[in-house]
This record gives sequence, structure tokens and C-alpha cells, in this order.
Amino acid sequence: MVDIRLRQGEYQYDLAKEIATFQLELKFPNVKDIIEKLYGKEKTNEDRFTGKIQTILKKMEKNNMIKILPKKKPWELQRYALSSFRFQDIDKNIITLATPQQIEQAQNLLNSILNPQSTPTAESSHIKTKIGILTLIIVTSYLAVLWALLQPTINPIIFVPTFYIAIACSLILGKILAKLHSQK
Repeated sequence: MVDIRLRQGEYQYDLAKEIATFQLELKFPNVKDIIEKLYGKEKTNEDRFTGKIQTILKKMEKNNMIKILPKKKPWELQRYALSSFRFQDIDKNIITLATPQQIEQAQNLLNSILNPQSTPTAESSHIKTKIGILTLIIVTSYLAVLWALLQPTINPIIFVPTFYIAIACSLILGKILAKLHSQK
């Protein structure tokens, strides 16, 4: 439970309730989604109003009422999730915005978004397999190149193709590792 005082009819209360509605539908809204659902499509185009709502959401985040989720792409708008479905209103009444089952389901989804490493996917095992195969090919190719260089006469039929294979696989491995690093 988050110990924040809310008053029905105020922006914080309405925003918390709307984010809870989205979250129970297993969606994480951005500021435009929230404004559109609460105040209509016209208000989403008003920059001043959007800024006001973003300021309120930032204050709610500082009070640990909501969480700002990580962006998948830099140009996307920030998405929001509630840190709890239970709040205290201005009269010290407990407000629960969901049933225990709904809360558990929404928390599981939120945890999978905040900790993507904890849920291994088929794609990550596919990438690990690619990395392993490329590493094996690179090591084998460089060993063949080294062996060719240690011979009394260098055989270009062995040296040239293995050298190019090693370089090509090294570049491919570099691209895969750079892509993985940029996703973190």
C-alpha cells in the first residue's frame, strides 16, 4: 500500500484510477493515452495541458505512487504503471483499485517488463546459439590461419579463405554484440 493522500475529483486520484484501469487491461499507457481516455482527444493536442499532466505524473513518481517504465525506443513517450493498487484518501480511508487476483496478474506483467532478463525467451537462446557458433568458427578459422602461417610454405588455398571467413564472422559477431548492448 502506498501512503499518499488522494481526494476524489483531483488530478492525482483520476490519474491513478485511469492508470489502474489500463494496467488491469494489461496495458501500460503513456501520457497521451491517459489524457485521451480521461479528457478527450482534443486535450491531447494541447501542449500546455499535456505538460501539466506530465508534471503531476512526475510528482506522483517522486512520491512512489507510480513507476515510469523504461522506453523500448528513444522516441516513444514514457509509459506509466502504478506501484500499488491500494492508496489512502484524504480522510484516511483505504482505496483499493483492484481485486487481489487482478493485482497479482498486473504485478507479474510489470515485473516481466521491469526485469526482462528473468524471463528467458526463445529469441535470447537463439542469439546465444548464434554467438556460440560464430565464436567457434572464428577460433577455428584463426587456428587454421595460424597453422598455415607456421608451415614452411604458405598455401594460399588454405590461408585466404580461412582468413576471410574469420574476418566476416568477427564482423557479424560484433554487430550482434553491439545490438545486444544497445538493447540494454
